Amino acid sequence: MVYHSSFLDDEGITKACGCPLLPLKSHIKGPAPVSDRGRTDIVDEAITFFRANVFFRNFDIKSSADKLLIYLTFYINVTLKRLEGCRTLAEGTKAVISLGLEKVPVPGESGFPFPGLFALPQSQKEAGKSSHYLIFRLV
Repeated sequence: MVYHSSFLDDEGITKACGCPLLPLKSHIKGPAPVSDRGRTDIVDEAITFFRANVFFRNFDIKSSADKLLIYLTFYINVTLKRLEGCRTLAEGTKAVISLGLEKVPVPGESGFPFPGLFALPQSQKEAGKSSHYLIFRLV
């Protein structure tokens, strides 16, 4: 069974390239609103559902948050691949930090992993907002 996001209501949620800028539990300033520490955010959901959702080839999208869940599942997979060769905590930390500092392709750019998942940016500002949100800095 595919697990869907609990963030079903798009009302009042800002979007960039069709990607909902859902609240995140982060101390880093960015385009996303800050979530309460005690509440589950979209990253928590992606981590919780990763193990089950990674095995599915098809994912019936029920909300724009599901699109973000798909992207996050991919991002977690990329992060785990980066950590594969790390032998120490220091090496792993360095690998995750460097991943968070890389330029993130936005929808419409070459290198974006899911063409068609999100809308193309209508302006440079929207592209920048989308890119900053999709980085998901973990430090």
